[in-house]
Amino acid sequence: VQLVESGGGSVQAGGSLQLSCAFSGGTFSSYSVGWFRRPPGKEREFVSGISWRDGGTHYIASVRDRFTISRDNNKNMAYLQMNNLRPEDTAVYYCAAGPVIVTTERHWNFWGQGTQVTVSS
Repeated sequence: VQLVESGGGSVQAGGSLQLSCAFSGGTFSSYSVGWFRRPPGKEREFVSGISWRDGGTHYIASVRDRFTISRDNNKNMAYLQMNNLRPEDTAVYYCAAGPVIVTTERHWNFWGQGTQVTVSS
């Protein structure tokens, strides 16, 4: 399985970006997808996840009303729409695939290489 993120960039506070995660080498519809991020100087943290089973979604509190995770099983793609971005959203964003949505890294089987998101004030 391979995951490739794209869509990162630099925006001003209040702007929007959509991250994409391209999945290959397996049965995408059988995997839950998660988005994690690593802010500068900090540990990687769970941001959002979407279930393979029922499409249920999960978000951390700080992004719940601003970010939207989605997936397209026909295209083997997952997305993270990020609106009203804040400087504290600056991080390298990673997508991950695994059997269930959990906030701990070790339970996710596959990872992308990451894409940088920079939000300026």
